[in-house]
Amino acid sequence: MPTVSAHVALTLAEHIDAVFGVMGNGNAYFLDALESQTSAEFTAVRHEQGAVVAADAHHRASGRIAAATTTYGAGFTNTLTALAESVQAHIPLVLVVGDEPTSGPRPWDVDQIALASAVGARTYTVGRADAAATTIIAIEHALTYRVPVVLAIPYDVAALEAGLVPPAPAPRIPAPVHPKGEFAEGMLEDIAFALRAAERPFLLAGRGAWLSGAGDALGALAKATGALTASTALGRGVFPAAEYDLGVTGGFGAEGAMQLVRQADVAVVFGASLNQFTMRFGELFAPGTRVFQVDVAPAATHAHVGGFVRGDARVVAEDLVERLREGRLGVPVLRRSARSSEESGESLRAKRTSPSEAPTPWRESADLRAARIYEPGDDLAPDGRLDPRSAARRIAALLPEDRVVVSDGGHFIGWANMYWPVASPDRMMMIGTAFQAIGQGWPSVVGATRARPDSTIVLTSGDGGGLMAIADLESAVRAAGGHGCAVIWNDAAYGAEVHLYGLKGLAEDPMRIPEVDFAAFVTAVGGEGLVVRTLDDLDRLGAWASEDPATRRFLLLDLRISGDVIAPYQQEIIRVNS
Repeated sequence: MPTVSAHVALTLAEHIDAVFGVMGNGNAYFLDALESQTSAEFTAVRHEQGAVVAADAHHRASGRIAAATTTYGAGFTNTLTALAESVQAHIPLVLVVGDEPTSGPRPWDVDQIALASAVGARTYTVGRADAAATTIIAIEHALTYRVPVVLAIPYDVAALEAGLVPPAPAPRIPAPVHPKGEFAEGMLEDIAFALRAAERPFLLAGRGAWLSGAGDALGALAKATGALTASTALGRGVFPAAEYDLGVTGGFGAEGAMQLVRQADVAVVFGASLNQFTMRFGELFAPGTRVFQVDVAPAATHAHVGGFVRGDARVVAEDLVERLREGRLGVPVLRRSARSSEESGESLRAKRTSPSEAPTPWRESADLRAARIYEPGDDLAPDGRLDPRSAARRIAALLPEDRVVVSDGGHFIGWANMYWPVASPDRMMMIGTAFQAIGQGWPSVVGATRARPDSTIVLTSGDGGGLMAIADLESAVRAAGGHGCAVIWNDAAYGAEVHLYGLKGLAEDPMRIPEVDFAAFVTAVGGEGLVVRTLDDLDRLGAWASEDPATRRFLLLDLRISGDVIAPYQQEIIRVNS
């Protein structure tokens, strides 16, 4: 007769096909049922944090909800940093854990519900009579609120017989949010009016726009308005017309592109939270720019937003295209131009359509190719170590095009984000940045590999984060094999701290790391490692990329880079904190 754990496993497997975890006393019966009675694929990792990270990465790469599993007590507490990251990043996943018995806690138990709640995750505890239904409720909660949930199996309940698994309704998938009410209607009208009247319109899209499937609608809106476009770091590639796209905004953006953004008179932001990095600490837009935001958040997320519409990015973009196409523009709610608060909306319309003034559209006259250029860097920095900018450019030229880039956290995140273009937002993942964490890189490879088994998964990590998560180097090599590649930006330091606090005169010894041979680490677990000291050393990457993934090994490039070259986004942080 199926046990409570089997009820959880069988019900979960109807909706989730990938589970990542570490086996222990608290989840042994669950894993037994998952392996022997379902078709879900279980992948073992070596540290419990890695279980949540892998499930997180799997969702970011595939859009499908995944699950992680650990035992109780120490197994659960090991997940908390990764769980906090997934909460902050709005990642739906289910963490199946063992828990204290219903008779009360043992000496090694902790209040797991309180700990999960402290980082923003809700816990659902199954019982003998409701395990299947509770599992569905947990999945539905994760999908509805786009957060991780904890599904707890008490220790003395896990192996109890629970009868046949009852049929359960499928989880309800939330419908796209449509703008509602008179205010929203007026604001949509005002945005359409402002875009039509604008001389330098600009559209910015984030990960929320990608998740809503807004790419085609945003492309149509950009074409209808003649707007330049750009994305956040997690929304890159969402606009279909790359020739009019400025790339990533904020500290990862090219300086020429960011200067063009400051020339915009109207900016409309879709599905982006406008965090401090995207907004260049408040300096992305010029003071005269009228900024509108479209998001499913309950209110505007930045003080510079002058008009807000709560709605799905695709729904709103399609609505705006129709308004512009049909000329459904009544009296705007606001009538302020970017350059003069005295000009009415009607005078702006006249200026835009006056036959005597036929200026070249902004996006046709701007030199976008020059604006998107990044600093090329030198072969070697003055200290004789690799210049990370030139190394990043060379790696970009050699990596397979069908790549998925997963990024750990640290100073180095600027180099991949600036120099390694990817085809779509689900091919560049920064796991750890939402919670400002490092050490989540290696298990990200595991989750991304299971989501996209035919792509090349490329990890970009620093030596600090790489060492922190080193237990799951083996997991990455085992899971990805010849489809995996890692680039370690090895400056023998916690670079972000050196560049911020070292410059302030604080003691640097705690910020330094003895130089570690990562190439030797990966060789020990079955991969291929290469210490890279010159650009010519990177020729091996080109040869590796041409080999058959079925026969080549996981490749790790241990880049001995200069710590003296500071990424532009880090320079912004230094400026703000000086």
